[in-house]
Amino acid sequence: MAALTEEMKKAFATMKAFPVATAAKDGWPNVVPIGFVELVDDETIWIADNFMKKTLANISENPKVSIYIWGPETKGCFQIKGDVKLKTFGADFEKMQQTVRAKMAKAPAKGLLIVKIREVFQCAPGPGAGEKLI
Repeated sequence: MAALTEEMKKAFATMKAFPVATAAKDGWPNVVPIGFVELVDDETIWIADNFMKKTLANISENPKVSIYIWGPETKGCFQIKGDVKLKTFGADFEKMQQTVRAKMAKAPAKGLLIVKIREVFQCAPGPGAGEKLI
């Protein structure tokens, strides 16, 4: 697994919605904006499933995800790639439900995607675009 740097964690914290990409087994991509994304530690990200359909279908076929970090406050741009597992019960799942429902009481919070960060890439334009950072 790969650990985010302090600079990356600060950029992550500025995001309001995260573009999250998955792909089906046959390669068809899906990208959705997700608001309930939490950096749990240097190597783990939680994503709450409130309304996912294609994302869940893709993850069941191809348990990988890509998360794009960019915005006016991020002072840079990077892409996180990781392996993902779905949880629908247990202590982590219940903690995620409490966090989500504290912000949006009627949210379904029906699943927790646990992303283990594998790689991080540069996505800002220029000669370093696409280079592996971690």
